[in-house]
Amino acid sequence: MIEVKNVCKSFGNLQVLKNVNLTIDTSEIVSIVGQSGAGKTTLLQIMGSLEKPDSGEITIDGTNIAAMNEKELSNFRNRNIGFIFQFHQLLPEFTAIENTIMPALIAKKNYAESKKRAIELLEFLNLSNRLNHKPSELSGGEKQRVAVARALINNPSVIFADEPSGSLDTKNKEELHQLFFDLRDKFHQTFVIVTHDKHLAGLSDRVIEMQDGKIINN
Repeated sequence: MIEVKNVCKSFGNLQVLKNVNLTIDTSEIVSIVGQSGAGKTTLLQIMGSLEKPDSGEITIDGTNIAAMNEKELSNFRNRNIGFIFQFHQLLPEFTAIENTIMPALIAKKNYAESKKRAIELLEFLNLSNRLNHKPSELSGGEKQRVAVARALINNPSVIFADEPSGSLDTKNKEELHQLFFDLRDKFHQTFVIVTHDKHLAGLSDRVIEMQDGKIINN
């Protein structure tokens, strides 16, 4: 599913990733852990095509994304990758349905079909009574579930999540963690999660530990 070969990345004189190699299987839920500054988020962003490596290859479903230009990357990202961020990144002026449907509209998919899919996802995520609510009218856990629906709208093969439960209370954390496994079982996606949450990491199929820009345990 995902193969990282000899990836290096520096910002100025600081080398953040040092010859990283990693393989992640289809439908695997993997957590990446390590102290702040270990390179976790940078690796996640490179695998998700949000950053380009200085050298090395990143292959997703047989496609080397490191060799793509920006337009190719944008199209590939929209159709094949979903993102879940710590602080939701929902657009405040739009409803739950409208936020969810946005990636489908960017992909120029049929509006009626995309809206139907968005409603199905939000209902699956127990948000059937919040479809027309804006982010300011939603709880933290509800906003994060809308973000999950948005990440799923284009049926991506892989979901990248950066500290997805970092802003949630204990109850909502546990619900979100279980949700990842329910989604994997239902939709067969691969999940790659950067987290400081030891409980979430412990639930994962595999834990990858980073230190000083290198993988020290996988």
